[in-house]
Amino acid sequence: MTILNESIANRIQNFGLDSRSETDGSLAPRDGKSYVQGGKQPELAFATIPQLLRDAVSRYGPRDALVFPQARLSYYDMDRAVDALASGFLALGLQKGDRLGIWSPNRLEWILTQFATARIGVILVNINPAYRLSELEYALNKVGCKALVLAQSFKTSNYIEMLRSLAPELASCEKGRLQAARLPHLRHVVVMGEAGQAAGAWSFDEVSNLGGPAQQLRLPEIDRTLQPDDAINIQFTSGTTGQPKGATLSHYNIVNNARFVTDRIRLTENDRLAIPVPLYHCFGMVMGVLGAVSKGAAMIFPGEAFDPARTLDVLAAESCSVLYGVPTMFVAMLQNLDETPRDMSSLRTGIMAGAPCPVDVMKKVNDRMNMKEVTICYGMTETSPVSFQSFVDDTTRQRCETVGRVHPHLEVKIVDEDGQIVLVGTQGELCTRGYSVMKGYWEDPDRTSEAIRDGWMHTGDLAALDAEGFCSITGRVKDMIIRGGENIYPREIEEFLFGHPDISDVQVFGIPDKRLGEEVCAWVIPRQGSTLTEDAVLAHCQGQIAHFKIPRHIRIVDELPMTITGKPQKFIMRDRMIEELGKARVARPAIETTATGHATC
Repeated sequence: MTILNESIANRIQNFGLDSRSETDGSLAPRDGKSYVQGGKQPELAFATIPQLLRDAVSRYGPRDALVFPQARLSYYDMDRAVDALASGFLALGLQKGDRLGIWSPNRLEWILTQFATARIGVILVNINPAYRLSELEYALNKVGCKALVLAQSFKTSNYIEMLRSLAPELASCEKGRLQAARLPHLRHVVVMGEAGQAAGAWSFDEVSNLGGPAQQLRLPEIDRTLQPDDAINIQFTSGTTGQPKGATLSHYNIVNNARFVTDRIRLTENDRLAIPVPLYHCFGMVMGVLGAVSKGAAMIFPGEAFDPARTLDVLAAESCSVLYGVPTMFVAMLQNLDETPRDMSSLRTGIMAGAPCPVDVMKKVNDRMNMKEVTICYGMTETSPVSFQSFVDDTTRQRCETVGRVHPHLEVKIVDEDGQIVLVGTQGELCTRGYSVMKGYWEDPDRTSEAIRDGWMHTGDLAALDAEGFCSITGRVKDMIIRGGENIYPREIEEFLFGHPDISDVQVFGIPDKRLGEEVCAWVIPRQGSTLTEDAVLAHCQGQIAHFKIPRHIRIVDELPMTITGKPQKFIMRDRMIEELGKARVARPAIETTATGHATC
């Protein structure tokens, strides 16, 4: 195998030696307008995923690459396993441009499949491990998956039984000859572990041993046909309405974003990165796996899914220096650390993303987990994913109240409803342009053209930039509540409620109201040991925020519905409240105020 040409290799490996290659001033807005531009150095790498891996193997071959509870592979081991699996996929008849779905929690086979598909130009389709039947059927058919690699089960989901219910023909077909009425494109099913219980399916090990000399010889030939701009990954976005959209990403998109993300945390080949976040999401697959490979770091996977105790045990046992997670993960680990202390002295940095981080959580992560250099990220699947990230030496306030500053080689503007760039400090919709913007939504030109206009990805997120270029995410355009003609931004109310000493978490959203159009609703999680009541939350608001912002409906709950990556699902909360209020037909009286500001009912 040949490695990257020297210029690309140097660009990749030298990246990260100086995370301040962009000066602070260069990242600030221009002329008082909410427009920022990332630095031009280091250069973008016009490279593919196989080139990225080959370069890491040539430099760091004997070092740990992958550490799972049941397996430990060096970069040399990983390279051989990837080539064997890629050869097996060729033996199945998969070709460049075909789509292969992967439906599994965090397992070694997931990563081998990620690199083996990229090795031969097959487009990997990430399928959420939490998907049920209709979602699986939609995803496989939307992009025309020819093959599906799946775990046997995960938590309460029996993947094999679910697939059989969609494709009963699997029980009687020959391997590789599936003809299913409801899944017309699917030909191959590959099951991780023993596949004896899945008639008509290949076992993962069987496919890894299927390729012979003919397929091995084809690998370098195929490699010469791969282009960085080729589509290589499809990730389904979780919309609040309508069917999920298949964001299509190229080698170029995700290789470079992985490099820049890990540059901001100063990742090196000497680091050991713990990845308890899901691989099906950009956080695990791009920021985690590709980011680690771009620097030759070791990847440590505590288990198939996040477990705070097991993650802490692995952090200590493997002397991890870097940790990824969403704020709720860090909260759970801090609580477990109280009960069972471990040695966290090896930790240095990491990434917290997916939701805002409360200041007290950040301080505890800095102090009790020794992660003095943890950074915050913001992005979306459609931008590969990260466009803003803090530096390791930004202040606690900057890391908690903002999502940092713009990434290299990206432009960001914040616009009003007419598409005009707003003044610094003014809220508007955040738009991103540059190398990271997806190729589009798979076979969905209408929704692609709606999202990407003149090269700008319209994120749907509300944001504001300060004079130094730090970005604050203030809400979602579609989350905005319009109550009696007043525009209400849920994030503003959430920030206010976070100031209550007995509130641990809160989500604010709108629900339909016949008279006012929408009313404000809040779901609140109390701090452990508190006796928080709905009336106490209401009293906290009265006289402190405008009457129309005070939640009409308040619920004290034990937990919030979240995605697997830790993002709150407001549409689920909204649906539950509508159902509850529809049944009860009883609502708390609206709080109005008199001209003197006194609350009245």
